[in-house]
Amino acid sequence: MINITVENHAGERHLLDVPEDMGLNLMEVLKAYEYDIMATCGGMALCATCHIEILEGAEKLPESNDSELATLDTLPDADMNSRLSCQLRPDQNMDGLVIRLKAFHEV
Repeated sequence: MINITVENHAGERHLLDVPEDMGLNLMEVLKAYEYDIMATCGGMALCATCHIEILEGAEKLPESNDSELATLDTLPDADMNSRLSCQLRPDQNMDGLVIRLKAFHEV
């Protein structure tokens, strides 16, 4: 297990215990913790409904692939710390990561 801190849309932070050996991506983990992530494209890096901002630990993450970069490029609020949580697989390097949920959709 690793620990990832998530800042929600209200600015509240919660520490999550995240398994790194189940083959889940970070989007699936966040959905399992019942965060409001639509995941319209099912994790294919096409919809950006799982957009997150890396607040701490960006240097520990793998580089973005071309699909992720192309999708992030369509977002008006994306910056150098933006990632798609569907493209990140939790591993030991991510222990201590701090993220902020960016994509928000009223239901």
